[in-house]
Amino acid sequence: MESFIKSVLIDLKSKGLRIQDLNFILPSKRAGVFLKHQLSTLLEQPILSPQILSIEEFVEELSGLQNLPNTELLFQLYSAYLNLTKKEEQEPFDVFSKWAQILLQDFNEIDRYLIPQQQIFDYLSAIKELNHWSLETNQTDLIKNHLKFWKRLQEYYQAFTEILLQNNQGYQGLIYREASESLEAYIENNTSKIHVFLGFNALNESESRIIQGLLQNDLAHIYWDIDKTFIDDEIHDAGLFTRQHRSQWNYFKKHSFNWATSYYYNPKTIEVIGIPKLVGQAKYIGQLLEKLNIGNKGLTSTAVVMGEENLLIPTLNSIPKSITHLNVTMGLPLKFVPLSSFFEKLFYIHKTNPDKYYYKDVIDVISHQSIYSLFETQPDNASSYISAHIQKNNLVYISNDELKQLTDSKGYLIDLLFKSWENQPKNALEACSNLVLLIKENLQSNKHLNSLELEYLYRFNTLFNQLSQLNNDYEYLNSINSLHGVYKELLSTETLDFKGEPLEGLQIMGMLESRVLDFETVIISSVNEGILPSGKTNNSFIPFDVKIENKLPTFKEKDAVYTYHFFRLLQRAKNVYILYNTEVDALKGGEKSRFITQLEIEGIHNIKHSIISPEVPVIEKKLTQIAKTPLVMESLKQLSAKGFSPSSLTNYIRNPIDFYHEKVLGIKEFEDVEENIAANTLGSVIHNTLEDFYKPLEGAFLTIEHLKNFKTKAKETVTSHFKNLYKDGDFTKGKNLIIFEIALRYILNFINLEIESLKNGDKIKILAIEADETIEIKIDNLNFPIKLTGKVDRIDQLNGVTRVVDYKSGKVEQNKVEIVNWEDLTTDYDKYSKSFQVLCYTYMMHQKNLISLPVEAGIISFKNLSEGFLKFGKKESSGSRTKDQLITEETLIKFETELKKLILEICNPDIDFLEKELG
Repeated sequence: MESFIKSVLIDLKSKGLRIQDLNFILPSKRAGVFLKHQLSTLLEQPILSPQILSIEEFVEELSGLQNLPNTELLFQLYSAYLNLTKKEEQEPFDVFSKWAQILLQDFNEIDRYLIPQQQIFDYLSAIKELNHWSLETNQTDLIKNHLKFWKRLQEYYQAFTEILLQNNQGYQGLIYREASESLEAYIENNTSKIHVFLGFNALNESESRIIQGLLQNDLAHIYWDIDKTFIDDEIHDAGLFTRQHRSQWNYFKKHSFNWATSYYYNPKTIEVIGIPKLVGQAKYIGQLLEKLNIGNKGLTSTAVVMGEENLLIPTLNSIPKSITHLNVTMGLPLKFVPLSSFFEKLFYIHKTNPDKYYYKDVIDVISHQSIYSLFETQPDNASSYISAHIQKNNLVYISNDELKQLTDSKGYLIDLLFKSWENQPKNALEACSNLVLLIKENLQSNKHLNSLELEYLYRFNTLFNQLSQLNNDYEYLNSINSLHGVYKELLSTETLDFKGEPLEGLQIMGMLESRVLDFETVIISSVNEGILPSGKTNNSFIPFDVKIENKLPTFKEKDAVYTYHFFRLLQRAKNVYILYNTEVDALKGGEKSRFITQLEIEGIHNIKHSIISPEVPVIEKKLTQIAKTPLVMESLKQLSAKGFSPSSLTNYIRNPIDFYHEKVLGIKEFEDVEENIAANTLGSVIHNTLEDFYKPLEGAFLTIEHLKNFKTKAKETVTSHFKNLYKDGDFTKGKNLIIFEIALRYILNFINLEIESLKNGDKIKILAIEADETIEIKIDNLNFPIKLTGKVDRIDQLNGVTRVVDYKSGKVEQNKVEIVNWEDLTTDYDKYSKSFQVLCYTYMMHQKNLISLPVEAGIISFKNLSEGFLKFGKKESSGSRTKDQLITEETLIKFETELKKLILEICNPDIDFLEKELG
């Protein structure tokens, strides 16, 4: 395959031109590297390199103006805006910058296409005057201000461009306008300078005039890279612009239009592959490259062209290790590096200038990978300590001073992160710059220095220096909000360039970087509608019909640009792989591009279609099985000696693996900060409050006076226990206040129930409150001691009948404390765990001789108080209404049998811990 660049150079040599005297003008800088390479292959002896410029560099040279970055242009435009706008009508910079970005783009288009400024601005103003929405004869202030904006557009433009021209500065459009106006003088001063324009397609009016002027003065040659298939087809968008140039340029009325090639009809292998999601495409690109690189042939004439820039990182991670030579042209957007997310979090927490910070935001910042190592102390990490303290003390909001008190040695770092920026951009920039320096010092002191992270830091340091310079020069940034807007604007344009092999191996690039370049094998990703081409996007103040009238580009022309790039990539290629996303995302994806449909309809090439789905292996769910090793048995013996609680035994019934994790390994479930009071906290408050009230009455009969006294103390006692358990958490408002009131209501309802019972003539004697007991039981076949331990909420006598009472803050129904078969007790947690627990407590209290049989045992459910005391009962059958609710010696003997069987199973070395599949 002879590339376009090589064929141009051969033609220039055949015309007898000295290559070293030529001035090459290319669509991009990237193409210049390949031009030099191709030139070196044609030379027989060394020469001085010809001048090679991109079109932007050439036009800048022609105009004599310096191109300013977009952010600085915004500040310059704001200066012009302030000078022309009354103080009471002026918008703050952060509001202004949102619409000014669009205005800058429109100024740019107007100038690049050399539209008479007065003509278009007057036209826009007149249209808005006609189209405004008010039907009233007298215009409101809103309408007046709206129309005033459109009338002032020309004033903004003139003031803005005057400021720039006085300083020999400009934006791209202004530079193009000035360049076209300076063309005549340039031609007079460079009568022997030959220019070679190659690979151009869509030209704005300014570029068109400059190139035509040089051509007509015999100071230029132009080489189009267009295939006859596209230029001769009157409706093919790939040839839209070259058809216009051929028919409209005076130069081609006297000179032939050469360089329409016929490569597109050459045989090609084209595969169209639908793949779900971006990552799916990235993984498939890796597999494809591995297949293409078989035999270590190299991929020098292979290009991966990215439809979307955010596919770059997953693609780089998917490239096979066998590919050693690689060149990435795109550059990694700085907004995708880890440090970017850190500063975004920092801006987020300071934007509202709070007195205290939300705990999740604090933990996000201090545990971020970019600064976590700055919190290193001996022997652990202060960040982890702060997080643990927040969790332990239930701190939902925390201040800078409170954070500093937690770690003396890291006070400076805490200040940099959390000391209020006072809504002052200067404070913010100072803090961010100092953080960058602190991270740099830490990285340099690290034995495992990461040069990539240092590069990130350098770029962020440059960015914050730029912001500081802009803030000092213009002083328009008056809030953290406005600073954040400019920061994001700068960040979105910054990229990290990769070091690679520009002429060797695999080339990875964006669509625009592929201009003028040719490859035998091309892989194009994200060929979806809305991406390639981008479709009907209109980020402009200029209406569609006004653009048409003034010959400004619309979405149709922008789509035609990408149509050209897409089909030009296919011209000389032999193997083409076109990938598209089959999944419908929130805003785009799912629909393959019209380019693919166009390839199919043309019928020139055979298109192979396939849909690739990731292989989803059928993973057989294996329930975990843990053998009881000697070490596990040793832990079980220690646990047995300490004592099994009823809740730990029911935990085993529910799922033996949970029992293993909690009791054998000692793994506790992570307790997050309770933003809202959790169910277990609510339960503990109720238990503790009732213990405070009833504990002093052990051995005494309950009276109405006692209960009335409890009611007067209820709120105070509940508040005290919430403070103890919920630590520094706030329960004075919102959902927490509702939960507090629920706890108080539960307590008062329970006391009222007791008062009602006494009024009805019942006699209640309190025997024990929160009776914490441990007993030892003998089990045959086990040669080590077994203990049971537990705390019974309440033991009382109601009219002479002893009751063992367990409180539950949740809802429990009567059927949850009833059984039919004794064997079921240790098999079904959901149905029988409540029965098991109350029987276990009764069994323990009987063994300690604290109660005399027969007794009743059951639950008081605070969410089901109307049902009263829910007694344990043994039924003959599931449908039976009769049940035995008295617990006798016989009842406890049968329970003891099931209890010992359960403990024997737990302690049997031959029975593994086997996970249960929970619903």
